[in-house]
Amino acid sequence: MLAMFRHLAGYNAWANQRLYDAAAQLSDEQRWRDVGLFFGSLAGTLNHLLVADRVWMKRFTGTGDHPDRLSAILHRDFAELRTAREAEDKRISDFAAGLTEAALEGPITYRMMTRPDTVTSKLWPDLLHVFNHQTHHRGQAHTALSLLTSAEPPSLDMILYARAAAA
Repeated sequence: MLAMFRHLAGYNAWANQRLYDAAAQLSDEQRWRDVGLFFGSLAGTLNHLLVADRVWMKRFTGTGDHPDRLSAILHRDFAELRTAREAEDKRISDFAAGLTEAALEGPITYRMMTRPDTVTSKLWPDLLHVFNHQTHHRGQAHTALSLLTSAEPPSLDMILYARAAAA
C-alpha cells in the first residue's frame, strides 16, 4: 500500500498543477463566475479542495490550519491560492513519503467538522478518501474549464501521470 499512496500523492500534485495551469489562462471574473458547481465557481471549488486537504492533514498530523467550514475562501487572489495549493501538495507528498505500513493500519481519532461526533478509524481508508475527494472535485473543476473556455481542458488521466513518472 505504501507505493500506491506515494503514487496517489504524486498524481495528486501533477493533476493539480495541470488544473492550475489551465485555470491561470482565465480571467479572475471567469474563475469566480458561478457555473453551477457545488461550490459555485472554479475558484470556489479550488478553495474547497485546499480547505478539505488542510482539514484532513490536520487530522493526520495534528498540525496546520483547520478552516472552520468547507466552503471557506482561503484565498481570493489566484496566485496566492496556487502557492498555497503547491505547498499543501508538497505537504501531502512528504506525508505519504514518510508513511509506514504500521502507520497505515494504525488508528486515528478526530472530531467531525460538521458534527460533534468523534471518529476512530484506520489511517489508510481515510487517506484513500482524501485522494478520491480530490479526484471528485477536480472533475467538477475540469467541467468548469470546459464551460468557461468551450475547449477541452488538459487530460487528468492517471495513466498519463504514470507514464510520465516512469519516463
